[in-house]
Amino acid sequence: MIRGLRPLLRGSTYAGALFAYCGALASLPLLPVALVPALLWPSAPEGVQIVLVLSLWAALIGAVGLSRVSRRVLVACAGRALRVPLPEPVTPRARPAGPSGTASSSAASGSDRLRTPLWLVLHAALGWSAMLLTAVLTVAGVALPGNWLGSQARMTLFGRSLRVTDGWDSWAAALGCLLLAATVCVLVSSALRRLAPRLLGPSAAERLALAAERELRLAERNRLAHELHDSIGHTLTATTIQAAVAGQVLAADPPAARAALRSIEESSRAALEDLDHVLGLLREEERAADTAPTRTLADLPELLDRLRHAGAVVEPRLTGGLAQVQGTLSRAAYRILQEGLTNALRHGAGGPIEVRVAAAPDVLELSVVNRTGARTGMDAGAFPTSGHGLPGLAERVRLLHGEFEAGPHGPRHWRLAVRLPVRLPA
Repeated sequence: MIRGLRPLLRGSTYAGALFAYCGALASLPLLPVALVPALLWPSAPEGVQIVLVLSLWAALIGAVGLSRVSRRVLVACAGRALRVPLPEPVTPRARPAGPSGTASSSAASGSDRLRTPLWLVLHAALGWSAMLLTAVLTVAGVALPGNWLGSQARMTLFGRSLRVTDGWDSWAAALGCLLLAATVCVLVSSALRRLAPRLLGPSAAERLALAAERELRLAERNRLAHELHDSIGHTLTATTIQAAVAGQVLAADPPAARAALRSIEESSRAALEDLDHVLGLLREEERAADTAPTRTLADLPELLDRLRHAGAVVEPRLTGGLAQVQGTLSRAAYRILQEGLTNALRHGAGGPIEVRVAAAPDVLELSVVNRTGARTGMDAGAFPTSGHGLPGLAERVRLLHGEFEAGPHGPRHWRLAVRLPVRLPA
């Protein structure tokens, strides 16, 4: 019993009813235009005139919903007034032209456009019905208690009359009328809340557009995560090793210590540039595109020099026309080598690190080979790992339609090998 009365006590119930009333009142300015057929055809039967007026009125109300602006306004208003989660409408992207040469569209696009007009018509119809019923019931609920002074009241509904003469009967009838008015508000609010997601919610085409936008945002976030992992992770690894080297040779070899400190400064500056770029993209700043770091294979010698300052022995073998590898492929190759060298510094057992880059007309081959076994110089736990490095590399290579391989290479070596398809300019 108490649970059944809860909707009558909620403020959202009467907010929904008020929203229905507003829809009814908003349709009122179109009524004079709908009365034109009745004025032009005064000799028509009354029933025909009523049908014509109501039909034209509904058509005018529905025509307002054909505008995209109207749909956006209705979605925003219904979402707030009814407390229904309604995502903002998005414009579906046109599909490419089909075999017939005409652009194809969603099969449900026509019915989708009619959902908003249908919402407006039902909103106005429910609003007028609720307004008339609650007005009559509320007036009756206020007027009936006056019968205890000895007056009489008669209520006629659907051809049936009810005479109220006794004082207690009048109070009971008044309470019943007020409860019925509140029940009408509950029913109208519930009806609008059920209709809003179906008629104002995203259509099939809009759901596809929303899914495409979410996929693009997710891909961009993954790309930024890879950029941060590759650049910042490499810099911190190299800086840690360089700091350890500087501490060890500070007293015995001051020039080597100063070189290590200069390398730390250069690495930190490069990492700050990468971090500023990524943060700019996260803030959706337009200037981020102008200040984007464009590290390519041309920056590979600088990367190798920083590793040498960290005390690593690097043996590069660069063959082919590396200068002709440009754009996304060159940037991706740099990041792949950077991550491979970072892993060699973190998990390698010292010894030379072999770096091979071979550019052919149709393929770009990259490989990093380092020794494995017990670490020398630093603790094995000095570089905690997140486990995202190799999976991130594999995903990057997959997006470039390349081949990825990482694993033991002989009894005491680890090898990272990547093959990327390339089309060099003539």
